[in-house]
Amino acid sequence: MTTRIDRSDLARRIAAASLLRGEFTLRSGRKSTYYLDKYLFSTQPTVLRELGVLFAERVAAIAAEEGSPILRLAGAELGGIPLVAVASLETGLPSIFVRNAKKGYGTAKQLEGRLEPGDRVVFVEDVATTGGQALEAVGVLREAGADVRAIVCTIDRQEGARENVEGAGVRFEALFTKADLGIDE
Repeated sequence: MTTRIDRSDLARRIAAASLLRGEFTLRSGRKSTYYLDKYLFSTQPTVLRELGVLFAERVAAIAAEEGSPILRLAGAELGGIPLVAVASLETGLPSIFVRNAKKGYGTAKQLEGRLEPGDRVVFVEDVATTGGQALEAVGVLREAGADVRAIVCTIDRQEGARENVEGAGVRFEALFTKADLGIDE
């Protein structure tokens, strides 16, 4: 059964939940007058459920356009985990969690979940500014043998992520842009 998502309403709810105004330093080191706190939207069940549907639609479109199935989804700790989990539930695809660093105990892995060399993977991201964190995670996945077909982010801040990701040879998709959320600095 296909669920129809009112994208404008969802964008409004994401902005209402997560848009903060003030002086912020982003992960990229850039200064910004606004911040999208991903935890304030990704911890809302109704928002998260609808994002899962949109991620599933995007993953299906990527597979159809490329003529090959996507076999796994991946997301980075900590912000990408709820997103990849809900996308996994919606698509039925297994997921992989990418740690920021190898853990120093137990299995000492940086990737959690099963990945076979050559598996076609879509990486799910929360908020993309420059795309740096996503590209780091893609590097880890590729070192492990993944064929990363795309990065799909929830929100593109429109500050270079698309150009950087595509410049690295990876397809870039965004469910929403800052403009969709009504943000104009």
